[in-house]
Formats: sequence, structure tokens, C-alpha cells
Amino acid sequence: MNDARGRTSGGTRMRGQRGTNLRIKVSLSLEEIATGVTKKIKVKKQIPCDTCGGTGAKDSNSVSTCSTCRGAGYVRQVKNTFLGQMQTTVTCPTCGGAGTTVTANCPKCKGDGVVYGEETIDLEIPAGVEEGMQLSLRGKGNAGLKGGPPGDLLITIEEKPHEFLQRDGMNLVHELYLNFADAALGTSVEVPTIDGKVKIKIPPGTQPGKIFRLKDKGLPSVQTYGRGDQLIHVNVWTPKKVTEEERILLEKLRNMPNFQPQPGKTERGFFEKMKDYFK
Repeated sequence: MNDARGRTSGGTRMRGQRGTNLRIKVSLSLEEIATGVTKKIKVKKQIPCDTCGGTGAKDSNSVSTCSTCRGAGYVRQVKNTFLGQMQTTVTCPTCGGAGTTVTANCPKCKGDGVVYGEETIDLEIPAGVEEGMQLSLRGKGNAGLKGGPPGDLLITIEEKPHEFLQRDGMNLVHELYLNFADAALGTSVEVPTIDGKVKIKIPPGTQPGKIFRLKDKGLPSVQTYGRGDQLIHVNVWTPKKVTEEERILLEKLRNMPNFQPQPGKTERGFFEKMKDYFK
């Protein structure tokens, strides 16, 4: 609560005009999101004038006590109401709550107390942030006018597209393409993860749409413990063109019994398979 002398309950007088907030965007790779990162960013903004120290005055002799509030920063107003006279305390309209007025402006900032400049800021971004999430750095926005407090810096997160992985919440998805022979006979393949490549085994008879899961190979949550998984979605590649030799081999296989589609009850659709991983 403020008293008539213009001081807060903590004893600090309100001065000047608060600086405005700044908004910036920061682009992060999935690797940076997975571990968290500290980035040095240069922010162009209003900073306190180094000539007057943010006061806006030419020198110490160019500051005088406000004649309206006599240095209090606040003035009393009396209003007549149907209940009688009511007295309120408001910010001094002359000095804006500073308690002082400037008689000669700083030649560099023209009395504003701020100039346009640049600041390098260490921005600590926690692991698990998401596209569109907003972080706030208090007091890192534009400097306030005439010694007022600075505004805040608001940071919006952008995710850079990954070459091999797609994000789905805390999970990561990789589209794996196999040729027909590898899907039918089985093989071992390397797949990319956020932590580097890993080798997985493809069993014989793997069907298109099969989903393999790599536990805890996804992204952490910024709000809770734990980590998501990586889902590997199998696609069987069908060649668009074949040579004459390849055509002859395929013709031989076309009518063989094991190459006839025989879907059974165990063969489930893609969405049914996905449900198992999100129960």
C-alpha cells in the first residue's frame, strides 16, 4: 500500500516509466530440445543512456525537486461525492512519480534516459520445450524512461525440421523404408535416433505398417519426469521401374502360394497398432 509521500510499503519510490516488453523467436533443433541448451543471443533494444546513467539529466545540477509534489512523487486529490469528501493519493502528473524534474536534458538521449543499443544475453532453455511455447526473462526488455524499471523479454520457441525424425508430443517418429526382399527375409538396419544411430533387427515376414518401438528414445517433458519413445513405421518400397531380368523374376514369384495375400485376424490396421503405444 502507498502512503502520501509516494513510497511503497518496502520504502522504494516509484520512478520514471516502465520499459516495454520485447518479443523474439528462437529456433531450436530436436537435439537441442532433447538436452536443453544455453544460447547467447544479441538483442537490439533500448538501453540506459551511459552519459546520464538513465536519469535524462544533463548533470547532477540539472535535477531539482518537483514543485508540484515537493519530492513526494504523489499528490492528494479531494473529490466531493454523495457520501461526502473522499481523499485519494495519485501519482504526481508533473514528475510522473519521480519526485524530481529535469531542468536541462542530457544531450545524448534528449532527456529520455535511454538510447538504442544492443545487449548479449545468456538464454537458458530447458529440455522438452515445444513449438509455440513462450519463455519470459524478467527485466531484459526495453529500459524504462527516465530511470523507470525495464520491461521483460518474451521468447517464443520454434522447432527446426529434422531430416529423419518427426515429433509427436514426447514421441519421435521415423519412417523406415525396406525393400521387398529385406521385409520378406528379415535383416538388420541402422536407424537414426536423437542420440545417434542404432541397429534394429527386422524379423522375416515384416508387413508394411509394422511399428517398432525404441523405449525412452523420444523427448523429455518440460513439466514432468520421464521421456517419450521413438516409433519406427515400416514402409515396404515398391519399385516404379524394373529391368527385364527383374520382371522375369517377379513373374515367377507372382503366382507362388506364399506370395498370395492371406491376411488373418492377427493382421491389424495402422490405427489399431498406434493405439497400443498410447494406452
